[in-house]
Order: sequence, then C-alpha cells, then structure tokens
Amino acid sequence: MGIGELDREAHVPEGRPSGTAASPRTLAEALRARGDDGLAALLRARPDLLGPVPNDLTQLATRAGTRASVVRALERLDRFSLQVAEALAVAPDPAPYAVLAGLFGGDRDAAGGEAAEIGAALPRAVALLREQALVWGEDDRLRLVRTARELLSPSPQHPSPTGLGPTVAEATAGMSPGRLQEIVAAAGLPSTHDPVSAVAALTALFTDRERMGGLLDTAPPEALSVLDRLVWGPPYGEVTAKPTPPVSWLRDRGLLLPVSPRTMVLPREVALHLRGGRAHRAPEPRAPELGVARAYRPQVVDGAAAGQAYAALATVEELLKSWDHGGPAVLRAGGLSVRDLKRTAAALDVPEPVAAFWLELAYGAGLLASDGEADERYAPTPAYDDWLDQPPAERWARLVTAWLAATRTPGLVGGQDAKGRTLSALGPDLDRAAAPEVRHRVLGLLATLPPGTAADPESLLARLRWERPTRGTSTAGRPGAAPAAASPGTAGAGAEPGAAGPWASETRPPAPAVPPTAPRPAADLRERLARWVLGDAELLGITGRGALSTPARALLNLPLDGPAGPAAEGGGVEPEVAAERAAELLEPLLPEAVDHVLLQADLTAVAPGPLLRPLADALAVLADVESKGGATVYRFTPGSVRRALDTGRSASDLHAFLTAHARTPVPQPLAYLIDDVARKHGHLRIGAASAYVRCDDDALLGEILADRRSAALRLRRLAPTVLAAQADPASLLEGLRAMGYAPAAESAEGDVLVTRADAHRTPPRTAPAPVPDGPPVPDATLLTAAVRAIRAGDHAATAVRREPAVPVTTGGLPRTSAAETLATVQAAALTGSAVWIGYVNAEGAASQRVIAPVRVEGGFVTGYDHTADEVRTYPLHRITGVAELADEDA
Repeated sequence: MGIGELDREAHVPEGRPSGTAASPRTLAEALRARGDDGLAALLRARPDLLGPVPNDLTQLATRAGTRASVVRALERLDRFSLQVAEALAVAPDPAPYAVLAGLFGGDRDAAGGEAAEIGAALPRAVALLREQALVWGEDDRLRLVRTARELLSPSPQHPSPTGLGPTVAEATAGMSPGRLQEIVAAAGLPSTHDPVSAVAALTALFTDRERMGGLLDTAPPEALSVLDRLVWGPPYGEVTAKPTPPVSWLRDRGLLLPVSPRTMVLPREVALHLRGGRAHRAPEPRAPELGVARAYRPQVVDGAAAGQAYAALATVEELLKSWDHGGPAVLRAGGLSVRDLKRTAAALDVPEPVAAFWLELAYGAGLLASDGEADERYAPTPAYDDWLDQPPAERWARLVTAWLAATRTPGLVGGQDAKGRTLSALGPDLDRAAAPEVRHRVLGLLATLPPGTAADPESLLARLRWERPTRGTSTAGRPGAAPAAASPGTAGAGAEPGAAGPWASETRPPAPAVPPTAPRPAADLRERLARWVLGDAELLGITGRGALSTPARALLNLPLDGPAGPAAEGGGVEPEVAAERAAELLEPLLPEAVDHVLLQADLTAVAPGPLLRPLADALAVLADVESKGGATVYRFTPGSVRRALDTGRSASDLHAFLTAHARTPVPQPLAYLIDDVARKHGHLRIGAASAYVRCDDDALLGEILADRRSAALRLRRLAPTVLAAQADPASLLEGLRAMGYAPAAESAEGDVLVTRADAHRTPPRTAPAPVPDGPPVPDATLLTAAVRAIRAGDHAATAVRREPAVPVTTGGLPRTSAAETLATVQAAALTGSAVWIGYVNAEGAASQRVIAPVRVEGGFVTGYDHTADEVRTYPLHRITGVAELADEDA
C-alpha cells in the first residue's frame, strides 16, 4: 500500500510506508490509478484546476504541472511539507523513500524526540504532496513534479532554500577535460579516459563517507574553516585571481568548483557530507505551540468584548451622522484627502490609522459611499438607515461579517503603491486578496485555546509563519520572490564582511547574504496583516483582552465551550444563521438603553447609559456632546437651543421635552437660556433680495448698521424696518449669528422657514466586492460532477478501438463516410453497445466522445454520453467518424 492510499492520520510503522505496485510512468497514470475520492481531494485542495473542468486525466495532469498552478499549491503548504518538497528537489529523480528519509535523518542518528517527530510527520507530508499532485510515483520511485523541481532546485540566480548548491555534474558542465583530469589526480583518484567517467569518479568519492573523511583529514585547518562557512549556504563565494593556499587546496581537489572566473561554489555532494546527509539545518516537523499570554474568566472576556462592541457601534454611528448632510469631497483619483482624514480622526478623537479603519469598515459594510454627483462627495447610503433600525447586536454582527470577508486593508493607508503614490482611505489599490484568509486563520488559532485565554502574539505569528512559509517567509526561487542573493558574485561565503581568515584575505568583502528564511516584502505584508487583525478584532469587540469572545465564536461557527480543532474551520452552518446566533449571544451582554437624562445646574445633561434612539436624536439637536463614555455629557448653549428652534420647535415644546425625559427638575439657568434665546429668535427676518433684513424695531437695525462687524455684509437701509445686503441669505444668517443676534430665515411669502434635519443620502449602493484570492473551494456537488466528467472524458480518450483501425484525422478524431457512420450507430443502437465518435459542435470545437446510441432517426442519434454522463442528441452531419470499441471497453 502506497503513501497516497494512507489516511494522513493513520499510523505508519517505523515512520515509513511501503509500496510494491509498479510505479506509474507519468503523472496522468498516477491520477488514473486514484479513486474518485482521491481526485476529489486534489480538486478540493487545488480548485484552480477546475477552471474549466478538464476534459480528461491527461489534461488534468498537464494543468497540474503548469507554473502558476504549482506556485499556488506550494504557497499553501505548511513549512515541513515545503521542506519535504525542497528535499526532493535536491534528491535524485526519482528518489526512493529511504533516500528522502535520509535527507532528514542524516547519517547520524537524530535525538530520540526529533527522530520520532520526523518519523511521524514525514509520511503525512509525502501523502499531502501526493494528494496535491506535487509528488507522484510509488515509494521506491518518488518524483517531484517537474515544475516544482525547477522552482525549488538550486541555481546561481535562485539558491535553494536548503542552502545546497549544484551537483558535481552540474557544476563541471562545460569544464575542459584536462582540468577535470587535474582535479581527479589531485583528489587521489586514477585518471579516466573521458569527462563523464571523471565526473562519476568525483561524485563517487564525495558520496563515500569513508574515503571523503580520509580526504578531509588531509585538509589544512584553514580550508576546513572555509567549508564551515559555506556548508549551510549560501554555497557561493568570490575569489581573487590569486586565491590563498587553503582556497587553492579546495579548488584543486574539486571541493570548490568554479562557476565563473571569480566565483566558486561548494558542490552539493560535499555539502551533504559535511552536513551528515541532512538537507535542512533545522527540520520543523511540528507546528509551534501557541503561547498563553494570560487567562481570564470567559465572563470577563465577554463583558470587555461587549463593551468594545457597543463602542464600535457608537463610533460608526457618530462618523456617519457627522456626514449626514454630505461628507468630504472625493479626490479626483478616488479616496479621501489627508486633510479630511485628519479632520475625521480629530472628530472621532482617535489616531488617523484607527479613523481609516472605521471609514473602511463602514465602506465595506455598504453604509458609506460616494454620491456620484458632479461635485462628488461621500455620504451615508440608504442601507445606513436600515442598519440604524436594527437592534444593536444585529448591527454588530453585520459589521463583523463584512470585516471578515473584506479584502480592503486600511492598515495600508498612508503607505505607497508600486508607483510611489500615497494610498488614501476609501481610495483604490487597498485590496489584498490574502486578508480574509489571514483574519480567519488568526481567529481560528485563537479559538484553539480554551475560552478566556489570550494567546501570546509572537507565538501566534510564529505559528502563522509555519502554516504558510512562502507567504510568511519567502522561498528562494519562487517567482516574484527576491532571491537569497542577487548574484553568485555578491552572495559571499557566508561570512561577515571583512571577516578575518584565509577566505577573506584575498577576496573582495562580500555583501551579506540574505538568509533563505529572511522576511520578504510580501511576507512582511502578511505578518503586518496578522498584527492588524489582532488590533482590529479588539476594536470591534471580537476579542476582549486578547481572548476570543463567545459571540465571536458563534459568528465563526466554532465551539462555544471548548477549544476548536487544529483547523478551526466552520462546520457548514450558513453565515446568516451564524450571524443570528452571534447576535443572540451578544444581546444580553450589551447595556440596556435608557429613556431619561439627568439635568444639572451648569447647563449640562448626563445620560447614564445609551439613550433610546428617538431621545438621542432629539437631544443631539438641542445640546452639544461634551464628553463620551459610559455616561455621555451634553451641554446646552445658545447656539444649540437656536438650532432646536430652527427645526420648528417652540420654547414650550423644549420645556415639555426636558420635563418628560429628565429625572431631575429643569434647572432655572437652563429654563432662562431657552426662554431668552426663544424671545430673540425670529425677531430679525432674512429673505432673498439678494438678501434683506427685516425688523419692526428700526433702532435694532440702526444698531446693526453701526456695528463695524457688519461691514463685510455691505448692508444699507432701504426703509426704516428693512436693510438690504449684497451677501446671500445663508451668509447673512451666519454673519448676524456670529454678531450675537438670532435671526430667522423667511420665505417669499414672509413665513418663517423651518430647518428640517433631512439627511443627504447617496443613491442605492452595493458594498465593494472582495477581490478573490484564487477560485473558491468547490462544494461536494461540483466535485462529484467534475470527477464524473473527467472520468468519462478519460474513458473516451483512452478507449481501445476495435481493429481494423479507423482512419484518424490530424486532430485525433476518427474519419468515416456518412454511410459508414449511419450504419455503425444503427448497429450499436440495436445491440446496445458503445461506440467512439468524433464530434464538431456549432462553434467549431472538436471533441471525442463515447456514446451508447438508443435511437437513430431524422438525421440525429440519441444516446447516453459517457463523457457528459447524460443522454444527449447529436446531428449525424456533425459526427466526423465513428469506431467500435474493443469488447472489454464496450
């Protein structure tokens, strides 16, 4: 039984599988030997192979070996599975399982614990690689897909992540036969008659531990020091025209081989000998454990998270309410200007990055958008009003659901794109397809801890780097990744610049090499995403004090009373159902809304908790918010009272409102303030002439004219009770109010204009669609249909035709005359047998199919199409030819 047939969690005796079946010659043959479950597992792990559904297994194998698909598959491997693939890339092709195991265990026995971990993890890693069609062949002939070998094999431009260099055969390619014979003689080997034999003799020497040990025993200590610097990579280093004696000794015996006039490389066989046969310095068969920062009672975590969730709702509501009558203008290139972001941050009393987070959250939830007018501005959407009408817990669930799926990354705001342009909030180029996956993985890992337990952030990041190493730390040789060294000439010898010793004495000080595990820009982004997730989850109330809350567990469809499994995946419940369940759990944790305030003599009102929405809206017009928190403080001012009067309320209305909603008597100063502002309100009337001021008190108009502050309004008296102005009515209103008066606007008929709090809304807008990170994972129905279609197509492509052979066209389709075609399908319909046909559809696409005809009439043949797994009808004139199948395939 081969590794591919083993369950990943099954016990494998002595850490190694066994295989006796004949090894397949191609990947297509290996896929053909799989069961339907095996094919479904491949398509589930690599959904890009389904776009579109392959015609047969040969096409599936070809697609699985394309560069883009292999890169995507490698990016989704955990660190140890990737290390296994990297080891196979430097192993012989094909490699027996024992050779692969030796590259991890080495010639020396590893410590008991490490050996046991590797022995248990290696079969599972090979099974995973085989399942994803990155490795194929039986255990005695394991083959890495050619594209993966090209990506992971060492080269001067892309050193291997293992730190190994080329083989002796690769490094000596192009070397003169005379130079090869000199190396053979210096190594103490008999001369050969051709370069191939010389290379084989050197390879045999370097892979023979006893003879290689004897050769190194004769090496100068300085030469061994040079090898120590190169053994774990990078294996390249620069030399001068006259190298030092230790370097010359190594070069003469082939322990260092030239790859250019000034660059030497340590051959792979020599490095493996010095490493004791190990491909990796530090194999990582086990995922790092999550460290615990602190543990709390789950009730404490839920309480802290609920308080933050309520604060999040209040912040989003405050933000959008401030833009009720139109927000900032949209930049020409899209997004919010830096100045407007600063103003928003100041209004919310938060740092600018946090303000960008709230803006992007509202935008991603569809509550905020641009209005699309000529003078384009941001404003709330109609969906915002619907959101306000929902209970607080449901509003929270909607925000968090949108955040989990969003690919927009507010943490990038303020940075620069590839062209050096500053990234703005709500602007373009903020989408990062990996963001949803990182969010789910971070929260999923938090869920693996007991409820109430906060994870240590650094251990959590280490776990993420292990699970996605090529995204967390780049794999050298991967397309788009910066190489571990820019070129062999700058890779150095693994020593610090200017280091003393025989190697450095005659070499140009090398640039320090970037180790294969050093973070790259893409890796840095993924780690920053993880750090942002931790902060964002705390802001939203998903976590409380660093631990995952109970409502968040329900929203993620995770166990509520214990740690989730290692994968921490959802259990199949629909997102809407999970959101409803989370809202139900959050609702009792949120503070209850109150219907009263406490009025104080200093013209303030204290709300002892969240106010009911009608009361909060009315009080926000009558008073200004002075401070926020558990108890909100409102302050009454002449301007705020005048604002309430402008909405059409009278002084008696305001007194009645305060009496109805205050638990304390209305203080005398507040009553006097309302009456005083109401008495002056509307005494002056302003209308449109350009603008005019009308007042029955001509002395008051004379006072305004005499005031120097009115000069900018350019007033002049038209009549004892009328002043004309060259300013527009709105400017005249603001100007007189700034001077301390309380004018009221009037209509052309002389009626007082009442200012209504009608909010500006955008036309209906949909939330921005997330940028997909590749094709979605197919569901069970699609997988079943795809496997059936691939099997049927493969049957059609590999069916054995009965002799004599039918003439076949260049494209591989059979070619028969119309009479022969009709006779063959009629005979098949009578006998119930299957036939092989070539078919060209109306678009001109040619295909071959296996059908079982059941009826032939009217120029059409109807039959069961094994390729499509359904009954279909084909016009006879589109069938290029037909052939009978051999008896075993009929």
